[in-house]
Amino acid sequence: MLQSLAGSSCVRLVERHRSAWCFGFLVLGYLLYLVFGAVVFSSVELPYEDLLRQELRKLKRRFLEEHECLSEPQLEQFLGRVLEASNYGVSVLSNASGNWNWDFTSALFFASTVLSTTGYGHTVPLSDGGKAFCIIYSVIGIPFTLLFLTAVVQRVTIHVTRRPVLYFHVRWGFSKQAVAIVHAVLLGVVTVSCFFFIPAAVFSLLEDDWNFLESFYFCFISLSTIGLGDYVPGEGYNQKFRELYKIGITCYLLLGLIAMLVVLETFCELHELKKFRKMFYVKKDKEEDQVHIIEHDQMSFSSIMDQAASVKEDQKQDEPFVHPQSPAFADGAATQ
Repeated sequence: MLQSLAGSSCVRLVERHRSAWCFGFLVLGYLLYLVFGAVVFSSVELPYEDLLRQELRKLKRRFLEEHECLSEPQLEQFLGRVLEASNYGVSVLSNASGNWNWDFTSALFFASTVLSTTGYGHTVPLSDGGKAFCIIYSVIGIPFTLLFLTAVVQRVTIHVTRRPVLYFHVRWGFSKQAVAIVHAVLLGVVTVSCFFFIPAAVFSLLEDDWNFLESFYFCFISLSTIGLGDYVPGEGYNQKFRELYKIGITCYLLLGLIAMLVVLETFCELHELKKFRKMFYVKKDKEEDQVHIIEHDQMSFSSIMDQAASVKEDQKQDEPFVHPQSPAFADGAATQ
């Protein structure tokens, strides 16, 4: 008897705080996923980093042995300055791109990566004025970009997602949930093909040092706004039609970001995902909802009364001016 009561009380406690339990498991799962990623990246990349460090040490030792007139501090000072310039997008190599990093097309590409929060990091402002302007430009431009993308995605979603689903549901009588799932999958396949596989094939042809995997990697890193900056198109030596190429990449990134957001919005509107997301949200109490409803009704009633009063005042202002009658004159007119 006691065990059944204790079990029922535990079940009631879990059901009462189900959202909190789900949120706790969500946080735990996210932390475990972070640790899992760290373990995999460390185990995969650490041996390659160790080999690269050993290779650089051997090259440095061999260079100093062949050039005895050069001391190790002088070499490190020179290499430090070269690496510092490389971080700003300036290279001293003879086979590096001879184009400027801050011509109009490159600056346009940089502005698009800043506003979309991709930020490859291959080109950064050199001057203090440029850094200050970048901060101000980003503070205004990033919310502006979010507003622009939200408006565009909302309009595109109506024509690409909601209307086709509603058409097949009303016209052919299919289940709305089934149509939405099939439509979301097809839209995802089309988007991946048009903005990942096809551009990856194009980049692998236009970029000399990129294979298909590296090109696909660039497309994913760019359109997911990760922007690591290890692969940046149009930076090769003697790149043909570089200005036009940069403008095309800017348009590709903008259209691809819109397409990705439309796909995400389409999947988020699925009934199953909405139901799954609600498991981790805080549920509002009924009393709190009633209070919000009463407050909303009171605000609506007060706004209606204010509107009625303002209409009466406007009507009074529109009437012709009439002198007010004195009380004595009004009483005399009444007696007559």
